[in-house]
Amino acid sequence: MALESEVESLRAVPIFKGMDPRRLKLIAFTSQRLSFKAGDVMFRQGSDSDCAYVILDGSAEVVLETPTGPLVVSRIGSHSLVGEMGVITGAPRSASVVAVTEVGVLRLPKDHFLSLLEEFSQLALAVMRDLAHRLEATNRLLVARNEKAG
Repeated sequence: MALESEVESLRAVPIFKGMDPRRLKLIAFTSQRLSFKAGDVMFRQGSDSDCAYVILDGSAEVVLETPTGPLVVSRIGSHSLVGEMGVITGAPRSASVVAVTEVGVLRLPKDHFLSLLEEFSQLALAVMRDLAHRLEATNRLLVARNEKAG
């Protein structure tokens, strides 16, 4: 994928909305383009949080390993950010992410991602909003699961 195409993909990611095109170009240039096949584990719960990923195309599932087995908590697709929670907190990955289809990503190294958050308060706020919405959705899923079990 050409640099300009990656910039256009980043522009479609809600958290990067309104960011200067030159900054998007720098993000695309300093990121690593990777792809995963369906069934590939992008990262495992408990592993080191060394980067965040911007999903450019494809879809993946966020899976929690629980005492009763794996629990799919969400499905994510194009223009999503994943892996940022551990990067922000410094904690190991809180869930695994598994490619459902072929997935193309930009890998944002931890230091690079954190410096972006420090430099751009608008980006930091967008990431916090996204995390809050996802936490709320996961809480609803867990409550519904407990109600079925109880």
